[in-house]
Amino acid sequence: MRLSMFALLLISNLAYATPAKVEAFAPVFELVGIRLLCEQSAPLLTRGLNEQQQAQLGEAFAADALCLDLAKQLAGTFDQAVLQQIQGVLDSPVAQRFSEAERSVGEDGGTALASYRVQLGQRPPRKERLALVRRLDSAAHTTALASLLRYEVGKTQALLALMARDETLDEQALSDQTASQATALRASSVEAVESFMLYAYRQMPSAQLAEYAALYEQPMVKLLLESSLQVLPRLFAERRAALRKAAAKP
Repeated sequence: MRLSMFALLLISNLAYATPAKVEAFAPVFELVGIRLLCEQSAPLLTRGLNEQQQAQLGEAFAADALCLDLAKQLAGTFDQAVLQQIQGVLDSPVAQRFSEAERSVGEDGGTALASYRVQLGQRPPRKERLALVRRLDSAAHTTALASLLRYEVGKTQALLALMARDETLDEQALSDQTASQATALRASSVEAVESFMLYAYRQMPSAQLAEYAALYEQPMVKLLLESSLQVLPRLFAERRAALRKAAAKP
């Protein structure tokens, strides 16, 4: 009841609040994982392409521009004070401890994580621990964001392959052609995210893991993540439209 009341008050207050400054989203995007998504877009998309293609796509899908466009789209939804509250929540001591645990995973190049994933196949985690990880994944929208990035990158690569043959598809037709990939991408993303979390947080007490998940379950954080998930596909579609337009020029 208290959570629902807070959500109603938040929405009511937003209706009368002054929109947040676009630049104020930068530290929030960093904390919530959106910045990482922006940074990964161009490298994933340009992998295996020649230098000219890498330059073209690297500019079109540059991290700064992608995150800036997202911030502009969200600015009318959030008040400056709300953004500061979100930043405070996700930069709390609990959140910092978990962020440090996440960063430490790649220190050995991922070798230990790979070994841990093999062990999971032989010794599944406790149901209670897996449930907590899934709760966090759902609240932080980690799988949803990872799946979105992989799908939009794959969709763009499909368009590039068509354009290389002097063919093209409009956005709706491209979506129809690639829709079947979404389910498979989500399934593989779920597995990857769960095993990563289980490994990264293996030394964290379950009570702290529950506390960390609760941070992302706060209405203002949930609104930011869900709004981003709604807007990001449009931003990728706009960039694909620009690629089509550029290719159509004589």
